[in-house]
Amino acid sequence: MRLLLRADASASIGAGHVSRAVAYAERAVVRGFSVAFSGQVDNAEWLASRFDELGVERVSFDASGFEAVIVDHYGLGELRKEVNAAGALLVSIEDDVFGRRPADIVVDSGFAPAPRPDDGSDVLLRGIAYAPLRDVVRHTRRTSAAPPLHVTVVLGGGAEWASTVELLLRALRDTELPFVADVLVRGEPSLPALRPDQTIRVAAPSPALLELFATTDVAVSAAGVTFVELCCLGVPTAAVQLVDNQGPGYRAALEIGLAAGLGHAATLADRLPAVTATLHTLLSDASLRRTLSETASSTVDGLGVDRVLDRIESRTGTVRDAAYR
Repeated sequence: MRLLLRADASASIGAGHVSRAVAYAERAVVRGFSVAFSGQVDNAEWLASRFDELGVERVSFDASGFEAVIVDHYGLGELRKEVNAAGALLVSIEDDVFGRRPADIVVDSGFAPAPRPDDGSDVLLRGIAYAPLRDVVRHTRRTSAAPPLHVTVVLGGGAEWASTVELLLRALRDTELPFVADVLVRGEPSLPALRPDQTIRVAAPSPALLELFATTDVAVSAAGVTFVELCCLGVPTAAVQLVDNQGPGYRAALEIGLAAGLGHAATLADRLPAVTATLHTLLSDASLRRTLSETASSTVDGLGVDRVLDRIESRTGTVRDAAYR
C-alpha cells in the first residue's frame, strides 16, 4: 500500500501535527507500506529527520497514486472529493472541532471526545485508544532519579511561549523545594534567582527529550501531543492549556485524573500563588505522583496508530506484509 501523510509545523502552530505524522510513518513502514510525506517542518526538523531514517519520500500534496491519505491539519478545508477522485481513501485527524472535515475515516484521539454532528463521514475512530505515539515514546522506560526531584518543563515546539515559561519557573522557584529542572523551549526565557538547592537548565527541543522523560519525576507540560506522550510514559504532570484547541483535552485530562491543572497560560500571572501551590503539592506528595502516573499510563497504551492502520487496511482490502503478520 502507498500512504501519503499531510501535516505542517511552524513556530506558531508547534510540532504536534508532524510528531503524529512520524508515528504513523513508523508503524506503516513496519507493515510494509510505501510512505510519503507532504508539508512544512519548520521548527520540527528534529522530528522530521525521522522521515529520512525511515526512507519516507518528501512530496508535494497530490493524492494520485496513493491508496490512502492521512491529513492532520487545522488549516485545510474539504478534501474528500479531491482525494477520492484520485482513487485514495481520506483519513482525517481532528481534535474536537479543530481540523474537522468529512472523510472516509475520521480519527479524534481526545481523552473524551464530545458528540460529533453527522457530516457523512463513514467511520469514526474516537478516544484516546487511537492516540498516535512515536516508537521512541512507546519503547522508553522510566527510571527513578536520585534526589533532588528532576523536573522537565516542555511547552511544545512553538516559539512564542518564553514568557509563559518564565512564569512557570517563578512558580517552581517559589515552591522553595529543591529540584533540578530541564526546560525545553525555543526563545530565551528570563530565569528567576534561585535558591542554592534549585537548578535550571535551558535547551531547545531535540531528540534528547525522551532521554529526559526517562528520568523525569515531575513534568510541566502543555496539554497537547507531548502531554499524551507523558501519559503513556507515566510521568506525573502539571498541565497548562496554551491555546484554545487544547481546551477539551485539558479539561478531560483533569476530570479523568491524568494531571494536576495549572489553568490557561493567559491567566498564569494573575494566579501565580495558586500555580505555586499546585506545583508544591505535586513536588512534595509522592502518593499523588504515584496515583497520577498509574492513571495516566493505564489510560494511554501507545497502540493507537496500529488500530487506525488496521481499519485502513480493512477498508482498502490490503493484505499485510508477511513479516508483519
